[in-house]
Amino acid sequence: MDDFIIGLDVSAACLHSAVDTLLGRPYDYCMELHLTPDLAAQLDRLATETGRPKDELVQDAMAGYFAELSQARQMLDTRYDEIKSGRIKPVDGEEAFSQLRQKSLARRSSRS
Repeated sequence: MDDFIIGLDVSAACLHSAVDTLLGRPYDYCMELHLTPDLAAQLDRLATETGRPKDELVQDAMAGYFAELSQARQMLDTRYDEIKSGRIKPVDGEEAFSQLRQKSLARRSSRS
């Protein structure tokens, strides 16, 4: 699989928002991003359609991805804590599907 490499100028694109938390200053380097040909084509197409720079599009996509990942992680941690504390009882997957099938069959037969 051939990768396409796109250089992202992190310092120019994120001068005001991306800060190295250890050093307390904006990033001052470029990053390489390896994309498959399909993703590179999608990025090119979107950059052309929107008139936005590729590095800006990638940064927006990554920010959205990390926000979603953080939300999912928080939800899973909350569910785990609720199960561990006994506030919620876990349900076996096969048992849950069996109950759904039974309800579905009951609804179908009541319509007939």
